[in-house]
Amino acid sequence: MNDRISGRQAAGVDLEYELDAPTEKVWRAINMPAFRERWLPADKLADTAPVSAIPGEEVRYRIRDDEPPHLESVVTFRLSPNDAGGTTLRIVHRLDDARLTQPEPWALNDNGCTQMRAA
Repeated sequence: MNDRISGRQAAGVDLEYELDAPTEKVWRAINMPAFRERWLPADKLADTAPVSAIPGEEVRYRIRDDEPPHLESVVTFRLSPNDAGGTTLRIVHRLDDARLTQPEPWALNDNGCTQMRAA
């Protein structure tokens, strides 16, 4: 197995692995609950059902941190056959918690209008 980090962003990580196994076998390992449970336990997932899936190509899961503040993220597994007869597995992990994108709350005594007074 050959792994390399293809890029990092503030809110996520992109990883790419070259695997010797055929794409169908890797798909079973990341998609079927009995196999996935060995390396990605259900208690780490926000929901055991995938967020989305394109059979044989891509599956996305929502993950929740087990430590406070229990942020949620989405991990995407993308598969493609490589030239050596194996599989290229790309893992894209992005922080995707709604609490991080909410605007700052307004003050309760502020009506939102800004007025300037003439001198």
